[in-house]
Amino acid sequence: MSAAADPASFAAASGSDLLLWVAVPYICLAVFTVGHIWRYRHDQFGWTSRTSQLLEHRWLRWGSPLFHLGAFAVIAGHVVGLAIPASWTEAIGISEHAYHTMAIWTGSVAGLAMVAGLGMLCARRLLTRRIRLTTDRSDKLLFPLLSAAVVLGIAATTVHNVAGGGYAYRSTVSVWFRGLFTLQPQPEAIAGAPLLFQLHALTACLLFAAWPFTRLVHVWSAPIGYLTRPYLVYRRRSMPVTTTPGGRTSRRAA
Repeated sequence: MSAAADPASFAAASGSDLLLWVAVPYICLAVFTVGHIWRYRHDQFGWTSRTSQLLEHRWLRWGSPLFHLGAFAVIAGHVVGLAIPASWTEAIGISEHAYHTMAIWTGSVAGLAMVAGLGMLCARRLLTRRIRLTTDRSDKLLFPLLSAAVVLGIAATTVHNVAGGGYAYRSTVSVWFRGLFTLQPQPEAIAGAPLLFQLHALTACLLFAAWPFTRLVHVWSAPIGYLTRPYLVYRRRSMPVTTTPGGRTSRRAA
């Protein structure tokens, strides 16, 4: 399928396809961009992950690393699979079969880690009363939406690429995705995709729209400078010896 938009096929797309695969993604991207600008200008003090580690840390100790490491790997896999054309990977010697095999296995491991971590974080928030009381409206929107996007993505991979005969999403879903950013939308490229892939794509669009109004904004404030800052040197404070009226000695901080 050509990367350039076909005016004839675009004009032949139904109204529902234009709404779902052109209007909705662009609206969500606009909300994503404008929402971040608004949030940064009006709520910088709320631009945090709102950590609750002091309230509970046993579940967080395992759930947070599993979720974040799995999420980083899943995002990297999506970038390669959606943003990079198949012809590019083939040009460097990676066949489509080899790519799909590698993507399925690495994606499955990353997805399972992400699901396990997210499950721990959700259970922690539901079962720990102190954490549950700190849950605000944005969390009540974020956690179900994020869970739906993750579960639908894993379901699509399992049904069509693990248990099924395989689905070449790089020639359909990826073409639609890249077309959005090149301003050459191709709704017909995803209109014929399996339902699970379509639901996963729509849920991801809604997640991007909700992003600026949730704790996900802390992604853009990663402490990168912490890796290169000078070491903090701690020194023991001097403890001068003093003599009490009874002749006993003691040490007091200076």
